[in-house]
Amino acid sequence: MRSRNESPFSRRSFLQLSAAAAALQIVTEPMLAAAARKAAPNDAIMIDSNENPLGPCQSARDAISAIIPQGGRYLDNLSEDLVHTFAKVEGLNPEYVHAFPGSSPPLRFAVIAFTSPQKSYVTADPGYEAGMFAAGAASARVVKVPLTRTYSHDVKAMLAAAPDAGLFYICSPNNPTGTLTPHADIEYLVENKPKGSVVMVDEAYIHFCAAPSTLDLVKAGKDVVVLRTFSKTYGMAGLRCGFAIARPDLLEKIMDRAGWNFMPVTALVAASASLKDDGLVPERRRINAAVRQETFQWLDRNGYSYIPSESNCFLLDTKRPGKEVIDAMAQQKVFIGRIWPVMPTCVRITVGTHDEMLQFQTAFQKVMRGTTAFSLQPIPDSRKLRRSGELPS
Repeated sequence: MRSRNESPFSRRSFLQLSAAAAALQIVTEPMLAAAARKAAPNDAIMIDSNENPLGPCQSARDAISAIIPQGGRYLDNLSEDLVHTFAKVEGLNPEYVHAFPGSSPPLRFAVIAFTSPQKSYVTADPGYEAGMFAAGAASARVVKVPLTRTYSHDVKAMLAAAPDAGLFYICSPNNPTGTLTPHADIEYLVENKPKGSVVMVDEAYIHFCAAPSTLDLVKAGKDVVVLRTFSKTYGMAGLRCGFAIARPDLLEKIMDRAGWNFMPVTALVAASASLKDDGLVPERRRINAAVRQETFQWLDRNGYSYIPSESNCFLLDTKRPGKEVIDAMAQQKVFIGRIWPVMPTCVRITVGTHDEMLQFQTAFQKVMRGTTAFSLQPIPDSRKLRRSGELPS
């Protein structure tokens, strides 16, 4: 019998996504996390998928319970109710908003809509990988541009690297670094991009910080698509609900590729209830920031290096191949996030609960001090890594 955290995806089968993205359709954060992990026991600490361990708020849970007897109905009016609620909260025209089961579907279909063999997909490195798989399905060139020294998107370098761009993807706060790209930089990208191209801003993690949204660019009629999801701050990853926000003509192009289907009624009522809870976002932001800061202070005291984050994840530099540390932590029943090829000694850590992060600290200290049964290998010579292709030149 498979444990509750064991993935049905083998690592080998998942790696075939780059060649078969069109057949497998949508790549998501949980799929990427599952492909990088071994089977996890039921009592494991899971801080590898950027989930929110707090789950849905109480009003969302109550709304779910109340709608269950009507679960045999499609209730498409609930989608309209959610869109109007969100539009009212954000001061948007409802025609600029479309609900999806999470933000992964509109990400994929926007990439397919706006890229092609003649129009490149431009993203950060390291950055969230799902759009690159979609670009493969569109046979579009993928252009990966390094982050700046402060780990924001280098918008000028992105413009220079792809004069043929069809879509620029900005995730702010970024996954995996948790760092922000200033609003002014995104404005610069929008004003200087090639004619006909689109800027997509993924705001999956925006509520974990006080940074301004880029919805103002949508309201101004710019060539911008903003993604939102209830998976992170709102704790609804398993319920699947999100939005694409853009001018109606841009949304129409996305929907031409996406088709149309009913949303799960539980997700719709939970999302609507969450939006109406005025104290939810500030409280979740406070809790996440407090646990994150406690973790950073512990890392500082113990001499560990990390990239300061404003999100619910951060990159931790292990000073050795990250895969070894991931495997060693798994033996301690603490499952941490994957690595990115451009930063092979860094692992992504999701900010869990206070108790979960204490268990992370205990396990990480054991692994790094070599007091576990798992034997870490000596740090390899960087020149050998470059020759083997594991480290970029």
